[in-house]
Amino acid sequence: MSIHNPRSVWRRKPVEEMEDETVKSGLFKSLGLWQLTAIGVGGIIGVGIFSLAGLVAHGDAANPAVGPAVLVSFLIAGLASAAAALSYAEFAGMIPRAGSAYTYGYVALGEITGWFIGWDLLLEYIAIVAVVAIGISGYLDAFLSGFGVHLPSWMASTVDEGKGGLINLPAILICLVVTFILSRGTKAFGRFELAVVAIKVVLILFIVGLGVFYINTNNYSPFMPSGFGPVASGAATVFFAVFGYDAMSTAAEEAKDGKKHMPKAIILSLIIAMLLYVAATLVLTGMQNYKDIDPKAGFASAFAGVGLPVIASIISVFAVLSILTVMLTFLLGVTRVWFSMSRDGLLPRWFSKVDGHGTPQRVTWIAGIGSAFLAGVFPIRAVADLTNIGILAAFVVVCISVIVFRYTKPNAPRTFRLPWMPVVPAFGVIASLLLITQLHWETWLRFVVWLVIGLAVYFGYGRRHSLMNPDSPRHERERSLHA
Repeated sequence: MSIHNPRSVWRRKPVEEMEDETVKSGLFKSLGLWQLTAIGVGGIIGVGIFSLAGLVAHGDAANPAVGPAVLVSFLIAGLASAAAALSYAEFAGMIPRAGSAYTYGYVALGEITGWFIGWDLLLEYIAIVAVVAIGISGYLDAFLSGFGVHLPSWMASTVDEGKGGLINLPAILICLVVTFILSRGTKAFGRFELAVVAIKVVLILFIVGLGVFYINTNNYSPFMPSGFGPVASGAATVFFAVFGYDAMSTAAEEAKDGKKHMPKAIILSLIIAMLLYVAATLVLTGMQNYKDIDPKAGFASAFAGVGLPVIASIISVFAVLSILTVMLTFLLGVTRVWFSMSRDGLLPRWFSKVDGHGTPQRVTWIAGIGSAFLAGVFPIRAVADLTNIGILAAFVVVCISVIVFRYTKPNAPRTFRLPWMPVVPAFGVIASLLLITQLHWETWLRFVVWLVIGLAVYFGYGRRHSLMNPDSPRHERERSLHA
């Protein structure tokens, strides 16, 4: 079927229509460059340092320990992410519209591709919020333990963790609190994010600055205790920690000057985050032998291990606060993708209604409750891997899209042009595919099941109701109103 056929699943959304849509969206334009950068850093820095670094270094029953080579895992993930970040930057400077990878896939590769990535991101972003909530729960438990208070196992861990738990109640409550904060509006959220990200960066610099005096170089040997294979698998897991700019780009429509500021914010946020990750992982694995690191609260256990339990408690408190920004960023992301798909007609219009704060309240609370469910009943690694396969798939689509769009729309105005085209995005495609192959078959199964459900929703509802379809019931209603 031709892409020029308005009834084809490959029909593409014209870039020219984007400007009018953003004006009429109802979303408030209240985010400047540094607020956008803070949202990006807030989404990248958090659970990766405070939870996943320790988890990957220590290993678990199904995954061998990576040890100090967790640093290499982060660098591999960072390289793959950098190639995708440049692709996002080119699109964000050209199409500052809510939806991120969903929108980019829609305009470059067609509706069915955009649908799959959008549907994929709905689950992945909700899963990210859940992973972070589980990470915060671990630090909360570590903080209370420092005062001799221990939460009952039944309410602080899931059945799959093997600790006699039934539900992760703290993680559920954290999801609901974050949902409430985001529901107050983007302007208030942007201010909160900027302040908390500043605290987060200061905390990490404090951890690195103090921890460097307690490094025992013997802990770096063996550097790669299980070989390179687990390091690559670890990169696929910690990839979760290096793509917060993806969710930040969903807020492009709420930027004061999206075409100018979005590319800068994407690149700045990734550079800041990777510098902090390298320093933090070196300190973590130098302070404590990888076998002794607490997979849920790595830095808290490291400082407790060198005789600084008070510092460990302080870290636990501020880790909880700083990781909240990750949840806020990705909850913002899922609501804006959902809003954009609804506005395009692929999902019911009911979801794209906004309130007086310029916030789509309905999808905000649905996504928040969904993340609370995942956080309450699933272990952290299963949810993290589910998240990563979806984001990696989105990265593949965005990197391919930027190549296609550069050649099909060479004269489209671009405030940022990705260098070394098509080498950089092609590297992003290959690196992302290699990381996807490192994930467990159970993760693939869950992902495929979700996509099959999405296929049914698209052909059952989205294809017919899409605004790109001239026979859409929405167009028919508008024609009847003007008759």
